[in-house]
Order: sequence, then structure tokens, then C-alpha cells
Amino acid sequence: MQLGIWISLTIYFLAMLAIGFYAWRTSTSNEEEYVLGGRNLPPAVAALSAGASDMSGWLLLGLPGALYLTGLVEAWIGIGLTVGALLNWIIVAPRLREQTERYDNSLTIPAFLANRFPTQAIALRMISAVIIVVFFAVYTASGLVGGGKLFASAFGGSYMTGVWLTLGVVMVYTVIGGFLAVSLTDFVQGCIMMLALIIMPLVVLYGPGGGGFAQSEQTLAEVGPEYLSLTSGLTVVGFLSAVTWGLGYFGQPHIIVRFMAVRSVEAVPTARNIGMAWMVISLIGAIGVGLFGRVYAVRNGLEISDPETIFIVLAELLFHPLITGFLFAALLAAIMSTVSSQLLVSSSSLTEDFYHLLMNREASQSTLVNVGRVAVVLVGAAAAMIASDPNSEVLGLVSNAWAGFGAAFGPLIILSLTWPRMTGAGAVAGLVVGALTVILWIALGLNASFLGGPGVYEIIPGFLAAFAAIVAVSLATEDAGEFRPLAKV
Repeated sequence: MQLGIWISLTIYFLAMLAIGFYAWRTSTSNEEEYVLGGRNLPPAVAALSAGASDMSGWLLLGLPGALYLTGLVEAWIGIGLTVGALLNWIIVAPRLREQTERYDNSLTIPAFLANRFPTQAIALRMISAVIIVVFFAVYTASGLVGGGKLFASAFGGSYMTGVWLTLGVVMVYTVIGGFLAVSLTDFVQGCIMMLALIIMPLVVLYGPGGGGFAQSEQTLAEVGPEYLSLTSGLTVVGFLSAVTWGLGYFGQPHIIVRFMAVRSVEAVPTARNIGMAWMVISLIGAIGVGLFGRVYAVRNGLEISDPETIFIVLAELLFHPLITGFLFAALLAAIMSTVSSQLLVSSSSLTEDFYHLLMNREASQSTLVNVGRVAVVLVGAAAAMIASDPNSEVLGLVSNAWAGFGAAFGPLIILSLTWPRMTGAGAVAGLVVGALTVILWIALGLNASFLGGPGVYEIIPGFLAAFAAIVAVSLATEDAGEFRPLAKV
């Protein structure tokens, strides 16, 4: 059986490496090509690249696992994400695409902020870069945890071998091909992920012993009357903590950088429509894997020790080895698409906002590209160390990093693109307050228990505090700089 699985995975790995070498030959001659693909991504590539780099192993591990364990109430996270993603495409995407080019062709988010608020340029670039590298090390680790769990669960191998194997393949095509390689592999991986999330729920429902939708609904009702309820046991705090995941979209550097690279502002609506269709289909599929996976486990007396492995278990039990290999490739695609994007954004920030800014302002384009490649390796190694605990939960790591970025950068990006009165001092205040609020909230355990009740997701206080800090400090200072609104939306 494992031979068939390895054949499928080997084909997948070779395809990703081939894309990396193609990108190396066509789009790594200068830093703009290596970091942003020359700002020439077709709408479909930009859309699926944003989606695939967003969802990560969370889509095939974390979300199905939460639904398997708790029930349909966990779907509120997906609903909040869908609304947040749509607003991100409408509010941020067209403005960021145009303004980053008009503000001295900014190649990174910190560079854009520095050009937007020149009086605080150094502070903004340094603080932004630190936040990006720290939170992306944690976020990247969540993907590597998924790779380790796949290798240990599916093949009975070493967890850390899976971590290093996942990281190794990703680093090869990212180091070689840069942003174009990451985006093209994301496009392919996004297609694989969506197809897998369509196939698996249908096979669980209508395959041998599936019984169809009606019998599955009856089985889930027997698990507990609240299992199929969107509101059973849902408190106001729990509801807000779930749906406010959508706030995080505005501040995710690895997602919004795709907006900077799309071919033109006019291409943004097409990319938005493609991206949102992909997202809705994929989220419905992930919900189906969790719910119908519980049905299969109940009917067959399966004991699932780690609910986040339900996708892996079903892939092994229900499919021919070659198809199982394809489904495992879909899981790896979810993991690798996000890891590669995060590594590249971290690398770009280290290169532009540390090395180029502070160490070598006269660096040649080839030097900057090579420094970026070294930075990919360093951030990847740090993430692997964080991922060394096999008991880490994918959803937990993702939620912490997602909140950190959403609170630090979300209000900052929205207001810098839409509010002329915003100042550089306000931008610095928002960055610091948002990031520190999230870190302190987690450190004090307030995301687990708040005022004797359920915990409040850290993005809520972080986002609100950062937004308030930006507005208050901006109104008290006068260094607004030049505001260049979008010519047309």
C-alpha cells in the first residue's frame, strides 16, 4: 500500500521542484522579481495563491478536527473568515495594489509603511520586520506540525523526520524560484486541495457503507442533539471569538502581498471572484470532512486519538493507495503553500528592512536575492525548532499567529489606505499596541478564561486597542505625510 502512496507523493514533490526551477529561469533576475514576481500575476494565480497560502494545514487538519470533536458550532470560524476575506478583497486589495507601486514601488509591507509615513520610516520598518519574523516563525511552525503529524500518522515514522522533510522540499523551490515559484505552486496546490475536499466528503457519504446524507444526519443526531446545531452552547463571547477570525485577514502579510503582485488594479475584481469561490467550496468541504468523518468513526467503532488526523485516517481507510497518495499530497499542498509564502515574506522583510536598510544600502540586486535565500533557510530552521513538540495543536498555533498579525497590521493597513489624517506616530502606536496586547492576552491566559467565563480570542482586544491607539495618537500629532488615494475602485 505504501508504495502507491509514495509514488503519488514523489510525483507531487517532483512537480513542485520543477515549478521552482521554471521560476528560477524566468523570474529571479532582480529583487522585484524574486520578492513580488515582477507584479505580473494573472488573476487566477493571485487568487488561488492568496487562498492556498491563507488556509494551510488548518483547512485539512485543524478545522475538520474541531468539527469532528465539537460539532457544527465550530463552523462559525469559517463563516467569519469568509466575510473577512471578502471585505479584504474589496477594501484592501485594489488600494494596496496601486499605492504600494506609487509609493516608490514598495516591495514589502514595512517598506510601504515607511514610504507612507517618512517621518517614522526607520521605526516602522524595524518594528514591522520584528513582528513579521517573530509571528511567522510561530505560524510556519504550525504548518510543519501538520507535516510531522502526516508522516507519523500515515507512515508510522518519526514526527521530526516529517517536519524536516516538509521543510526541505518547501525551502528548495522557495530558495530557487522566489515569489513566482511560490505563487505558481500555490495555484497548483490550491486546485489539489479543493479537489480533495470535494472528493472525500462525497466518498464518505456515498461510498461503501456510507448510507447517504439522511443516515449520516441520523447518526450525528445520535451523537448528541446539539452536534448539528449552529447555536447550541454558543455564548456571546464564543460567537465573537469565532467570527472575529475574519478581522485577521486585513493584517496577514503573506496574503495581502498577493494583492501587491496582481497584474493590475483592474484585474482585482476577477481575482476576488475566483478566490472567494475557491474559499467557499473548500470551507464547505472541510466542514464535510469533520462531520461525516465523525459519522464514519461512530459506525465503524473507530477511536480517533487526535481529531486533527481525521482527514489522514479517512484517506488511508477509504481509498486506493494511489488516491490516498493524492489526498496526502493535498494535505502537504495545504501545508507547503502556506509555509513557502511565510518563509518568503519573512525573508523579504529581513532582506529589505534589516540587511538593505541597516547593513548594506549599496547592495546589488544579485546580492539582495542571495541574502533573501539565506534568510529563507534561517527562518525555516527556527520554525522547525518551534515545531519540535509533537503534541502541538495546529489550530492553536495558527490562532495565536493569526491574531498577532491581525491586531498589529489590520487596523494599520486599513487606516493607512483610507484615512488621510493618519500619522506616522499613530502607525507606530498601532503596531506596538496591537502586538503587545495579543502577546499579553495569551501570556495571562485570558484567551482561555476571562472574568471567570470562557476565554476571549486575543484578536478582539488586540484589534480594538490598536485601532484606538492609531486614531488617538494620529489626532494628537501632525506628521501625516502625503496621502495618495486610489484613483478608482
